[in-house]
Amino acid sequence: MKNLIIDKLGEAQKAADKSRILTLRLIIAAIKDKEIASRSNGENDEIGDETIVSLLRKMIKQRQDSIEMFTKASRQELVDKESLEIDIINEFLPSQLDEEQTKEACKIAIKDLEVDSIKAMGKVVKYLKDQHGGSVDMSLASKIIKEILQN
Repeated sequence: MKNLIIDKLGEAQKAADKSRILTLRLIIAAIKDKEIASRSNGENDEIGDETIVSLLRKMIKQRQDSIEMFTKASRQELVDKESLEIDIINEFLPSQLDEEQTKEACKIAIKDLEVDSIKAMGKVVKYLKDQHGGSVDMSLASKIIKEILQN
């Protein structure tokens, strides 16, 4: 995934697309920071796609928080800038399951694991992560799992 982002940066530079260049450089810088941090922890230099996806989701969350603040401050030009960055970052993320699909995945996980208690919620979450990776919004999934297991 890192190589794909670097390739897209090269394409953006050839096209002289300033907003894409800036956003892609931010992504690459965040990846390099994460690699440096993992290196200092004694781990290997390269970080995996799963870590990059997590990093990208965090970047989107930060921008969504900024949009909320800029909207309150009536700063539409900054809202537009952050929205564009979110769109660019989203290009590298796997598509997310919608609420109905997430609910169905949770039901299947609960059935497959034969879980009947909220105490085993961690098992279900781990199963979902293993089966669906970054395509499941885990906060939504946790909420759905709680609802199902409490009924």
